[in-house]
Amino acid sequence: MLQDFRSEPFSDFGRPEVAAAFEAALALVESRFGEEVPVVVAGERLRTGKLLTNTNPADRSQVLSRHHLADRATAQKAVDAARAAAPAWAALPPRERASVLLRAARRMRDRKHEFSATMVLEIGKSWPEADVETDEAIDFLEFYAREILRYQGEVPVTPFPGEFPESLYVPLGTGAVIPPWNFPNAILTGMTAAALVSGNGVILKPASDTPLIAWRVFQLLEEAGVPAGVLNYLPGPGADVGDFLVDHPHVRFISFTGSKEVGLRINERAAKVGPGQLWLKRVVLEMGGKDFIVVDEDADFDDAVTQVVASAFGFQGQKCSACSRAIVHKAISKRFFEAVAAKTEKLTMGPTKDRAHYMGPVASERQFRTVNEYIEVGKKEARLVAGGTSDGSVGNFIRPTVFDGVGAKHRIFQEEIFGPVLALVEADSFDHAIALANDTEYGLTGSYFGRDRQRILRAKRELFCGNLYINRKCTGALVGVHPFGGFNMSGTDSKAGGRDYLGLFLQAKSISEKL
Repeated sequence: MLQDFRSEPFSDFGRPEVAAAFEAALALVESRFGEEVPVVVAGERLRTGKLLTNTNPADRSQVLSRHHLADRATAQKAVDAARAAAPAWAALPPRERASVLLRAARRMRDRKHEFSATMVLEIGKSWPEADVETDEAIDFLEFYAREILRYQGEVPVTPFPGEFPESLYVPLGTGAVIPPWNFPNAILTGMTAAALVSGNGVILKPASDTPLIAWRVFQLLEEAGVPAGVLNYLPGPGADVGDFLVDHPHVRFISFTGSKEVGLRINERAAKVGPGQLWLKRVVLEMGGKDFIVVDEDADFDDAVTQVVASAFGFQGQKCSACSRAIVHKAISKRFFEAVAAKTEKLTMGPTKDRAHYMGPVASERQFRTVNEYIEVGKKEARLVAGGTSDGSVGNFIRPTVFDGVGAKHRIFQEEIFGPVLALVEADSFDHAIALANDTEYGLTGSYFGRDRQRILRAKRELFCGNLYINRKCTGALVGVHPFGGFNMSGTDSKAGGRDYLGLFLQAKSISEKL
């Protein structure tokens, strides 16, 4: 009997044997540097000859892997393969599809450090950040395996004399999964597993900055029993292969996590009905955030400082849930700002292969340029109180950066930076803090720190975001515990890791038989 879902425990790197096992995993990943990875369509390994070179952002001279890239002709083969394979997959009892996810979870658990070490070297995650992400990927596999059994159970309907009515869920068909680079194991695994276990065919187009961990997840699912053609691995340029999949009349759904700009483009293109298209496409979007932590005058001061810094600079601030605006009551703001700046200056930075480094490089040279441009904007708009420097000579390193004196009209208050930059904002009152927190086009995550019960209740009602936390950091959502998704321009509020999520990849069918 399948046990109730429980969150995967995090690794304790304070134990010498755990640290040694992680070091061995790093060595294993390094021993494979330079491997060549194919496109996979219907189980066939394709070598297109057009290669993407995947490098270590902490040392761009290190080539981790080279990936063959698909073109539109290959993408068409992938659509055809998924459409051909999906019906037999959908016809399997849900328990059979769930068992594939459970086998994948066991395999990932057995190779947990290998998956985490891949992200340390491919995207600059610290050891704990990478470990937590692999745990989240395992959680998605375990959670969705259980969820499909609930969705495929008896759906309550109202009895009617002389008829036998029933309702059931059926898969949508064939879809494209387009995951982000910042959580390249957890979010990719969750998006893909949800679509697969629901009975759909999937074309997985990995992020160009993290194709290696995507390849490892693809291999894992293949080994766990996903049939050839049901899942296809299709790295390729977004403006070419991505657009082709979004526009294709035989692609029934698009599941995307990434920037607001790309998400809106996908939404617009998917809304157009092409020749031969028989449906309105379903689009599942998780986009950006401009997340806040409100710190009231009666908050636990030291804890709030710690949680703001952790939320702002974990994984170099490259989380859609990262705290980019700390909004602090004027009664404590001066002392709070000084404490945040001092704590930020103490953060260690360097290649995260070394466990001693809290922060690593930003993901790419493109990110390096973008974040530095925002730092220069911040220097003109506000007062730099920590960081503000970078070193791109070998890797993409940017010191954690803090500005105070930030106003609501400033670009660093309004625009998503997606890097290690924190804006400190003074609020005149509780009401002013609420207004400042809500003054954004996004609505993904936020936190409120304070002790007054009436203000806590008001914060719960009035702070407008999809994931709100009270007296804890605004990052670190857990599968099944904190269903994740945002309001406004943060996406379609899909609530990944929640009890509604699989319904996005299914459609309800009502049947009634006359007796």
